[in-house]
Amino acid sequence: MSCCSPELPEVPTEIPDVEGPLPTTKRGLGDLSLTRREFSKHTAIVASFLSAAACSTDSMDGFVKSRLREMDRNELKDLISSLERKYKKRFNKDVQVRATPAAEGVRFAYALDLSRCVGCRRCVHACVKENNQSRPNPDGDHNNPIQWIRVLEMNKEEGVDLAHATPYYNPEEVPREGKFYMPVQCQQCENPPCTKVCPVQATWKEPDGIVVVDYEWCIGCRYCMVACPYGARRFNWAEPYLPADQVNPNMHVMGNRPRLKGVVEKCTFCIQRSRNGRYPACVEICPVGARKFGNLLDPKSEIRSVLENKRVFILKEDLNTQPRFFYFYGI
Repeated sequence: MSCCSPELPEVPTEIPDVEGPLPTTKRGLGDLSLTRREFSKHTAIVASFLSAAACSTDSMDGFVKSRLREMDRNELKDLISSLERKYKKRFNKDVQVRATPAAEGVRFAYALDLSRCVGCRRCVHACVKENNQSRPNPDGDHNNPIQWIRVLEMNKEEGVDLAHATPYYNPEEVPREGKFYMPVQCQQCENPPCTKVCPVQATWKEPDGIVVVDYEWCIGCRYCMVACPYGARRFNWAEPYLPADQVNPNMHVMGNRPRLKGVVEKCTFCIQRSRNGRYPACVEICPVGARKFGNLLDPKSEIRSVLENKRVFILKEDLNTQPRFFYFYGI
């Protein structure tokens, strides 16, 4: 035996008997054994179904229905009537749920003037109020507060540097000296990666550019959250807490209606407002006029004026998501 090539033990050609028969590896007709790929596929399907079953009864009911965008007019009408009855019973007030479709010749876009934003977070709170987001639970049980907008504080000397930005600033007054502020929310991408990874197609881009979520069809796998490079999606780990006296009764079926436990939600450019000729709540509330919104296809719109006359930039341009949310310095 050579010192450099030690003799290897003989490998048995037969597997010794164990308790019970070993599963076959043949792929004959009628064989029930699975390849690794097939096993993964079926496991994913079962896991998706169980995830949906773990959510509320309402979510499970939605799981066996048609997808929202596949419903015909009568099905959609029945769904809206059912939702209005449910919300009226839950909140003890009249609620109107609309399904206003995207208008032809409209492509919504957003622009934000970083030189004006003072970091007051009024946009955050207006968004929460308008879009029926889950509030902090005073009892502390199943606390699940949701905010679609984050305002980042950065140092002026470093410029736009997300690695050193913080959303957790809390001074007595804003803006702080030497700081500037950058709100971040769903970028409503032209090429959204979130919609491509959803295994059940519960999220998609509408003709007017708004990316929406079918809350009844979402199974809570959170693939979309992982795919979003802007951290714009939120997951309901617990049943959302929404007091009746704080409910906004003007709702959209793909927007600000109350969500379910176990589903993902996000900014929709206030679809219940924008599709009815109004600005999103964050635009209206901004005290310094830093937020601009409009139809990208309208040459006379304010958003087109910004894009044609200001030096604008988008976040993470190298990813080719093509956001419809632009930043600029107006002053």
